[in-house]
Amino acid sequence: MKKLIYISSLFFASFAISSCDDGFVEVNTNPYALTKIDPAILFTNAQRLTDGGFWEGEQTVVQQFVNAYNTGATAGFNFNEDNDNFNAPRWNNSYPGPLKSLEQILSLTKADATKSNLYNMSRIWKSYIFMTLVDTYGDIPYSQAGKGYLDAIFYPKYDEDKAIYEDIYNEIKAATAALDASKGAVKEDLFFGKLAAADQIDKWKKLGNSLLLRIGMRYSKVDPNKAKTIVQEAFRGGLIQANADNAYIVYNAIYNNPLNAGPRGTNPYFYYLAEPFVEQLKSTGDPRLKYISGKYSDPNQVLALTPDTASAKQFGFPVGYDQTSVLKVTGYRGTAGTGQNYSQLNYTVFGSATAPVFYVTNAQTKLLLAEAAQKGWLAGLSNALTAKEYYEAGVSAAMDEYLLYPTVPANAFSAALKASYLANPKVKYDDAKALELINTQYWIASLGNGAESFANFRRTGFPNLSPNKYNNNLQGGFTRRFAYPNSENSRNNENYQKAVTRMGPDNLTTRVFWDKQ
Repeated sequence: MKKLIYISSLFFASFAISSCDDGFVEVNTNPYALTKIDPAILFTNAQRLTDGGFWEGEQTVVQQFVNAYNTGATAGFNFNEDNDNFNAPRWNNSYPGPLKSLEQILSLTKADATKSNLYNMSRIWKSYIFMTLVDTYGDIPYSQAGKGYLDAIFYPKYDEDKAIYEDIYNEIKAATAALDASKGAVKEDLFFGKLAAADQIDKWKKLGNSLLLRIGMRYSKVDPNKAKTIVQEAFRGGLIQANADNAYIVYNAIYNNPLNAGPRGTNPYFYYLAEPFVEQLKSTGDPRLKYISGKYSDPNQVLALTPDTASAKQFGFPVGYDQTSVLKVTGYRGTAGTGQNYSQLNYTVFGSATAPVFYVTNAQTKLLLAEAAQKGWLAGLSNALTAKEYYEAGVSAAMDEYLLYPTVPANAFSAALKASYLANPKVKYDDAKALELINTQYWIASLGNGAESFANFRRTGFPNLSPNKYNNNLQGGFTRRFAYPNSENSRNNENYQKAVTRMGPDNLTTRVFWDKQ
């Protein structure tokens, strides 16, 4: 009897279990869950999340901007300190975000002929991001990066910086050539998605070739012959010609400019424009100064006050000093409100929450061409201009970018105003001083693009800046690269150690491959 009861119990239990399991998949499947995603939407997000840097990073290294307050946690490039808080952002903002998305896009579109333009745009933009990472750190995860989900590679190897440059050159070249207007437009493209397919593809081809020009110029010290070859190849392919070709992102009241979020946020009174940058603009009568710089009666209330933009009132904070040591500087300008009596960003224009972020521009392209022309690398090429012509066109284009910033009037930079500025003895083209003039203007034109400003400064040595002497951490020199995030040494130690052994010490003075002494 007990056996019968036991068997019966098992029967009813198994029946109940099977009944409960019936329809389990249907009942427990979320009808609203995503089962697939449009890769074009991923592309939009990859563009939006592309790291534009931060003011306390590269712009501080090249003496355009400074956090004047040393509270310990704020000690980074402003005080020659190797601080993970300032080294890690570009790495952390690139690998988990846009690069992961771009790898996913490539896997979804590679075999789909209807999405070939999206595939090739993604190749170009992925190469751009990796180029900035190499320029920032040197050897980095590349060939195995972003493949945690796709290939279960959670600890990617570091590829050699020089080899990565070779590969991104080939990637950009091939992807640019493969773009085809007959394959349709990518409307989700934040740069040129509003254009018809033919116009969009034309602009992406110009973008790709302009990135090749940038790559070519990076080789100017380490391999001039290679630099010349790539520059000529890019020129023949067709470069950015006008500001309408610029690759940039606009922001609004909902999606704010991420570069300006830092100084607009907590403790604005910490943040000032650096003395070398303000003096360069002020001493040359640069008409951009009033849109970049402003003085506030209380530097901690910048969002509530109207800045004084008069040129004579602008003074940058001295490089190599903090809130205490600056008291001993000859000509110290004292305090203002809760902060220092020095110029800050004009938060109604360049420092606005709705200011655009530029990645690759007509101005930068023209100035690189000016240097290439001055070196004789464009000789014999059809339609090539002189170094002087490219220089003046680059300066003009850089000024015109400000017409996209909030509150800048449409007539802000007249032809007469530009001509007057270009006639200033400190600005006027002079072949004997061409490299300094061209690359000083590149420094100004790349104010909002710290990665490019930092790279070009290391490549050329211009503008002629004095090292930050807050301490001797850099042996009297400049930061040459950012150190790897601390997390890499612990999470990916084996590959990290191989990279350091190959490249050199993981510090701020080790150089990337193209940064030849």
